[in-house]
Amino acid sequence: MSYAIIGFGNLGQALAKAFARSGIQVSVATSRDPESFASDAAAIGPGIMPATLAHALKADVVFLAVRFESHGDVAKALPSWNGKTLIDVTNAYGVPPEELQGLPSSSVIAQAFTGARLVKGFNHLAAGVLGQDPAIQGGRRVVFLAGDDDQALAEVTALAENLGFSPIKLGGLSEGGLLVQARGNSWGQLIFKDLVKFD
Repeated sequence: MSYAIIGFGNLGQALAKAFARSGIQVSVATSRDPESFASDAAAIGPGIMPATLAHALKADVVFLAVRFESHGDVAKALPSWNGKTLIDVTNAYGVPPEELQGLPSSSVIAQAFTGARLVKGFNHLAAGVLGQDPAIQGGRRVVFLAGDDDQALAEVTALAENLGFSPIKLGGLSEGGLLVQARGNSWGQLIFKDLVKFD
């Protein structure tokens, strides 16, 4: 299984730190030349591989960690998303609900990435928290996951566990997914809730 993070701002770098801690290789890409952020990637760890967008999108599992407004540009970068698992880490805070046609933002993302198996996840924590070691006093930091594809949810749940988190599945995008999505200028009820699960 190969992994990529599209977007290397605060959220993308926080995700890269989780991969580095776990010793799992991941490609990172933006719309810029990889050389322009190679030193930042190297500072996080040797398994964080700067790549062009085209190369990164060859990965089996892709984290979408760009601004919500930029998701269409990433979607167009690949002729077919069939067979790929897309983890939507975006937040559409401040985007008027009418621009989303009344749909949850992840449903809008799913329409743009036709054929991808979409899971909403890793987006409810601020980047500064997400980038910290998820092992806390014998427990593990919670990440919420929502999606309509059971296979993709199982895949991302296993990945979250391998990254050291404690994943909690919320159900489908139009049900539990609403708990971790912004609508206009309001946040879902679970956004920014920093929880730790003890076994």
